[in-house]
This record gives sequence, C-alpha cells and structure tokens, in this order.
Amino acid sequence: MRRWAILASLAALTAAGVSVLCLSGCSTMGYYWQSFSGHVRVMNDARPVNDWLADAATSPKLKERLALSQRIRSYAVSELKLPDNASYHRYADLKRPAVVWNVVAAPEYSLKLKTWCFPVVGCVGYRGYFDEAAARAEAERVRLEEGLEVNVYPVPAYSTLGWMNWAGGDPLLSTFIGYPEGELARLIFHELAHQVAYASGDTMFNESFATAVERLGGARWLQTQASPQVRKEYEDFDGRRRQFRALALATRNQLTRVYEDEPPEQRPALKNKAMQEFRDQYAQLKTGWGGFVGYDRFVARANNAAFGTQAAYDDLVPGFEALYEREGADWQRFYDAVKRLAALPKEQRHQALKETPRA
Repeated sequence: MRRWAILASLAALTAAGVSVLCLSGCSTMGYYWQSFSGHVRVMNDARPVNDWLADAATSPKLKERLALSQRIRSYAVSELKLPDNASYHRYADLKRPAVVWNVVAAPEYSLKLKTWCFPVVGCVGYRGYFDEAAARAEAERVRLEEGLEVNVYPVPAYSTLGWMNWAGGDPLLSTFIGYPEGELARLIFHELAHQVAYASGDTMFNESFATAVERLGGARWLQTQASPQVRKEYEDFDGRRRQFRALALATRNQLTRVYEDEPPEQRPALKNKAMQEFRDQYAQLKTGWGGFVGYDRFVARANNAAFGTQAAYDDLVPGFEALYEREGADWQRFYDAVKRLAALPKEQRHQALKETPRA
C-alpha cells in the first residue's frame, strides 16, 4: 500500500485560510498545520539532482539511482505523455523509512473505509501524518471513540497533483530511490499520473487510474529500456506480487459475501475463518518464494481497514486498462477520455469503467 496525497491539507490551507479553518476547531487546524509544515520541510530538504550528481560526497550508488530516475522521468514525458514540469528533478534524503504514515479505518463487518473530508479535494479514505507517533495516536482515538478497525502504514511517496510545481514540484525521496528499477519507474509514473486527472472525493477512481498508468507504463519501460537481467529480476518480483494480489482479492470477495449475505450472528465466526484461511494460504505462498517476506507486515495486521485500502488501488484498474486499449493505446487520447470520466458523477464514472469493453 502506498501513496497518500497529503495535498488535502495543503489545499485546505490554501483554499480556506487559517482563520476560517480554526473556526471548525483548532485541533483540525493543528492537523492541517502539521501537513503543511511537514511538506515544507521535505521541500526545503530537496536539492536539484544535478547538484547531488556533482557533489563528491554523494555515493556512487546514489548517483547511479538519481541518473536512472532522470532517464525514467524523461521517458515519462516522451513516451507516456506525462507532464513535463518541475516534479522529480530534485532529491531529498529524509533519513526515515517513510515520508508519511496513513491512518485508515473501517467498521467491524464492512470493507467501506471511513472518510475524512477537506476543502477542494473532497472526501478521502485516509488521513496522513508526517509523524508516525501522531498517526498512531489518531488511529487509537478512532478505534476507541468510533469502534472501528484501524490500520497505520508507511507511505514512500505522495502527490500534490502538480499544485506545488511553482515551488519546485514533488521531489524524489530517499524512501523510494533504492527501489528495483521496474518499481522505481512504476512509482514515478503513478505519481505523475495524479497530475493528469483527478476526481474530487473519489479515491478509488484516482488511485486505480494511476495504478493503471504505472502498470502499463512500467511494462513498456521494462520491455524497451531495461536490461535482460533487470527484466528477469522484476518478473520474479512482480510474479510474487500478482500471486499475493490474487489471494488478497479472493479474501476481499469472501469477506464481502460474509458481511453482505450472511446472518449477523454468523459473521464473527465466518470472518475469523476467512482471515485464518488468508494467513494459511499466504504461508503456503511463501514456501515457494525463497525467503521473500515483503508482505509479512500486511498479513500480520490484515483487517477490514487494510483490505478496504487495497481495493481503492485495484478495483477499477481493469476498466482503465480496457479504456487504454479502446483508445488505440494512444496515451493522450486515453488521458482525454479519463478527464471526461472524471467530470461525470461518481457512480456514473464507476459504472462506465466497469462496462468498458476491451478493444
């Protein structure tokens, strides 16, 4: 799970103004301020990539990764028709494992995420913090006061939707610069896609669109730009991911049936059974993965909030991929079609994607 557009708070500060926000409670103002100040610190820590490359103190490994990131960035513009702007031309070493930590929550017998609402960007199913302790405190508050299942997870990158390009744009970060080549390309493509189209208050649409771009663009990068060794290594990595996603989807579907179709008195036992089967089947998958433990954290903390979050990134992806094919694999035509969908009412755009036939 990755990506939270912390821009919700930045937009709130920009659109509403400090004095108005404090009328709704200064605790809310404190949240907006930590988001704004946290982002400003990240921006201040960022330096142009060329400065890092020219600095004798920069390690050869980091220089190689930064040079790779700039090739990926250029490819995003020339081949995927993604925005050519200030984003991802600067780098910041954050000296921590994540840039933000997301809080997500869902009821005991539902995968529908709790939403937090903000000016301009609408309601989203997560709340992000630049401080992990603050995120965990909010999760505990929601658990105790609202009785919801909660999850806190680290996020390596976020998008400001291009709204901060005037100030240097979204920077490359130490939290993801070391990713495998294919994964680094996919992340950059994903975050830039958020600058192409955005539907206010529709996390599933926004994240599924960006995920479709990262998958399609990432596959093309690996096919045309990567070495055979990189392609082989990534094929192994992505194969494990596809297996895990299939298992998680099957579990989500099973839980949905339990919550929607089974009598209330049977739901606790059936939910526990589904969760145990998920853990058991994951253990079986791992036996063939040669010690790979990349999903252990998710499995250990799996609950309705975790599964609900995953759905936002996956559920509409097939519709977007079909739309890309229908538009003749032409990136600009695809983006124009996505923008038209974003202008529709939420239910209408979702239905259109679910009904989009493949070319």
